[in-house]
Amino acid sequence: MLITCPTFLIWDVNNLYEIFSKVLKYGLLILGAIILIGYFLKKSNANDKFDSKKWKNWTESEKDNLLRWNMINGLLNTYELKGKTKTEIIELLGYPDFETSEYYIGYCLDSPNHNECDKTSHSKWITLTLLLI
Repeated sequence: MLITCPTFLIWDVNNLYEIFSKVLKYGLLILGAIILIGYFLKKSNANDKFDSKKWKNWTESEKDNLLRWNMINGLLNTYELKGKTKTEIIELLGYPDFETSEYYIGYCLDSPNHNECDKTSHSKWITLTLLLI
């Protein structure tokens, strides 16, 4: 008994194999490219270690306009700010960019134009609450 297989089934299997191998090949290339791009973007925007001198002397330039923003995690992970006095905070971060009352001081993270920092909703800043004893 001779069993024959229709030729359209053989073509479909071969065609599916070719399609699958191309999708796999190009899919892996695209995935690899995405991973590499993500790695380099993360590295270029990596959170910098906190540097008190750089923080205090920061002026906006195209190269490091988000210097403070990139340092904020380093600051919060390295220093325990809770319980520090205003003098200790100023020693660490410099004079505040704005004060909303004697209990709240703030530092701009994305603009050294301190007069506008606390007035614009699109600005980034950190506000510290002081406990006066």
